[in-house]
Amino acid sequence: MSIAKKTRNIGHIVEGKAKERTGRALGNKSLQRRGRAEQAMGKMKQAVEKGRDSLKH
Repeated sequence: MSIAKKTRNIGHIVEGKAKERTGRALGNKSLQRRGRAEQAMGKMKQAVEKGRDSLKH
């Protein structure tokens, strides 16, 4: 997995956590959902990249 893709995926996870916590603090359910969705997207992409790496080697 390239470093750029890995950092981008981790960035999605971190940004999602920040959105979720901000939404929770403000009582904004929509922001919480978007944060959880962004975390899931980052984790899914990370898993796909790890799978690709295992097939390459």
